[in-house]
Amino acid sequence: MPKITFIGAGSTIFAKNLMGDILSFPELANSHIALHDIDPVRLKTSEVVAHRIAEALNVKPTITATTNRREALDGADYAISMIQVAGYKPGTVVDFEIPKKYGLRQTIADTLGIGGIMRGLRTIPVLLEMCRDMEELCPDVTFLQYVNPMVMNCWAINRASSIKTVGLCHSVQGTASQLADDISIPIDEINYIAAGINHMAFYLKFERDGQDLYPLIRKVIEEDRIPDWNRVRYEMFNRLGYFVTESSEHFSEYVPWFIKRDRPDLIEEFNIPLDEYIRRCEVQIASWEAQRAALESGGKLDVHQSTEYGSLIIHSLETGIPRVIYGNVPNNHLIDNLPQDCVVEVPVLVDKSGLQPTKIGSLPPHLAALMQTNLNVQGLTVEAALTGKREHIYHAAMLDPHTAAELSLDQIWSLVDDLIAAHGDWLPAYH
Repeated sequence: MPKITFIGAGSTIFAKNLMGDILSFPELANSHIALHDIDPVRLKTSEVVAHRIAEALNVKPTITATTNRREALDGADYAISMIQVAGYKPGTVVDFEIPKKYGLRQTIADTLGIGGIMRGLRTIPVLLEMCRDMEELCPDVTFLQYVNPMVMNCWAINRASSIKTVGLCHSVQGTASQLADDISIPIDEINYIAAGINHMAFYLKFERDGQDLYPLIRKVIEEDRIPDWNRVRYEMFNRLGYFVTESSEHFSEYVPWFIKRDRPDLIEEFNIPLDEYIRRCEVQIASWEAQRAALESGGKLDVHQSTEYGSLIIHSLETGIPRVIYGNVPNNHLIDNLPQDCVVEVPVLVDKSGLQPTKIGSLPPHLAALMQTNLNVQGLTVEAALTGKREHIYHAAMLDPHTAAELSLDQIWSLVDDLIAAHGDWLPAYH
């Protein structure tokens, strides 16, 4: 049976879903589930939850828990990352509060923008430490990488490590289900192909029985049925002709058009939730103790199959049953009009032969151009992380679409200096 290591297993709800998915497959029911976290309290909760999942499913996996990462990774067949370096405080709070002093507002700040840059700079060194452990202790491991900023993290891993890595997100399948609801067609009747970069991939095809469903999505606009929480993406669909895979609150901070200090009317018109991630974190923290008590209690624990790809990948690699998932992989001639060394999100066939990404060819030129504005920032952040050159952090921030739309060059450089100082030891030294 495979050894499956959860790194950051103290993310209990996410770990619970993935463990439930994995252990629901009879072929994986006796797997070794190795849990690792640096927080022993959260780790203990996840260990209790793992045993209760096994009881609910009537299966007998081997479950171990340790705060020693190397012990958890030793001999692993699969490793799953779900960490958040520096946590809510100081990490996320600093990423929001210091930019706010400059008048720069954000919604999620984990993928792009100045918040995404800083999160990438905090996270990449830790992921590379993990990969160095894997190269020594489990060199043939398959690394399922769930941590944002996805493109930056996977790009750095692919450049600096030999570990087989696929970045995983739920935006493609999640948005497809949302669109299916909007046009009242069951999702299992819809076939789609999406491609691009994580959080900025687009549905190149969205069909039922060979029939293009984009006209039905346009009717949502024509009939004034756009969900209030999704106005940004429908506006972009109206302008671009293709629907993007990540949420409106995310997308609004990847471009220069929606969040503007001197245009509060746009915030209202497009219903943009500023400081959204801060609110989410505070709600999660406030409810953690209640969740912990419920999860550790002797009551019934419901286990439902989630929409995450992690268990499907492991099952297909172990059994040979073929599946197509969406993964973030190196652009080895998959998308012709994006840089060949970047990380792209494309359909990936998984079977006994491994992960086999689909060649897409060229994207519509305006979509590739929009993605390039994000890749500029992501590539420079990776360069800063791998070379230790501080100048690349300034350049990444200068080229960020939202930051550049709001701040002068002097402000951008000053903001970067303030953020580096505030993060202190959570960042390596730059020269």
